[in-house]
Amino acid sequence: MKLEKGLLYSKSHEWVKEEGDEVLIGLTDYAQSELGDLVFVNLPEEGDELSVGESFADVESVKAVSDIYAPVAGIVSQVNEEILDAPEMINESPYEAWLVKVTEISEKEALMSAEEYEAFVESEKE
Repeated sequence: MKLEKGLLYSKSHEWVKEEGDEVLIGLTDYAQSELGDLVFVNLPEEGDELSVGESFADVESVKAVSDIYAPVAGIVSQVNEEILDAPEMINESPYEAWLVKVTEISEKEALMSAEEYEAFVESEKE
């Protein structure tokens, strides 16, 4: 499992990268490896409001459709159009293939550091 230092992680396996007053959200390497080859991504619209722990998007793999849960609360300011046309980018480079940019962020207290997330994933496997 590959982790990126400097990112924050959620228990539902999303990563968050802070960039000034907005964040990028994507799926972790662990999530994409568990899902398998992704064939479709359904993203929210710009302007949609995210609430922590609520589904805001979904991905379809050859195995199943899986919800993606908001790791922060905020407003979607941009969606990654490239991902819609090439969902396999998430499998190839999970930490570069962001899904949405979010502004007006609140409720990010539950996020973990890379070290905390790694320990969480290990505890889930037991």
